[in-house]
Amino acid sequence: MAWDVFSVIGTIAFAISGALVAMEEEYDLFGVYILGIVTAFGGGAIRNLLIGLPVSTLWSQEMMFQIALAAITIFFLMPHHLIKHWNRWGNLTDAIGLSAFAIQGAMHAVHLELPLAATIVAAVLTGAGGGIVRDLLAGRRPIVLRHEIYGVWAACAGLLIGLEIFRGDFFLYSLFIVITVLRIFSYTRSWSLPIRKLQYSK
Repeated sequence: MAWDVFSVIGTIAFAISGALVAMEEEYDLFGVYILGIVTAFGGGAIRNLLIGLPVSTLWSQEMMFQIALAAITIFFLMPHHLIKHWNRWGNLTDAIGLSAFAIQGAMHAVHLELPLAATIVAAVLTGAGGGIVRDLLAGRRPIVLRHEIYGVWAACAGLLIGLEIFRGDFFLYSLFIVITVLRIFSYTRSWSLPIRKLQYSK
C-alpha cells in the first residue's frame, strides 16, 4: 500500500514541478508535457540503470503515466491568476516529490535485497534524478548541486530504510513528512552544506 501511495504522490508532484518549470521557460504545450513526464520518471529510469533493472520496466507503469498526464493537463489549464502564484509553492511540490520518490527508491532497493550503499544511491537518484534532468533540459543549474541541502535528505531516507531498524507503513509515512519538512526548512531558512571556493591567481 505504501509503495502505491508514494508512487502516486511523487508522480503528481514531480509532473507538476516539471510543467511549472517548462511554463516559466515559456515552452509550448508539447514542451510542458515532455518536461513534466521527464521529471516524473527520469529518476526512476536512472535508478533502474544503476541497480541492474531494464529501463523498459517503466513502461509497465501505464497508470502512473496516465496520472502524470492528467496532472500536467489540469495544471496547464488552470486559470492564469492561480498559476502566477504557484511559484510560491514550486519548492513545496519539489520537496514532496523528492521525499516520496526517495522513499520509494529505497523501498525498491530493499525489496531487491541490495546492500545499504545501493539503497542510499537508489533513494538519491530516484528522489533527485528527475529534477536533475528537468533542470538540465531547462538550462538551469540542478538543485541537487547547489549549496542548499537537497540530496542529503534523500540519502538520509535511504539510510534509515536500508538499515531496516524501523518498519511498517506508519514509519514510512512519518519519514515522508519529516523529509518534506526538512527540505522546506533547508530552502526557506537557507540551510547549506560547507563549500570551498578555489581562486587561482592570474
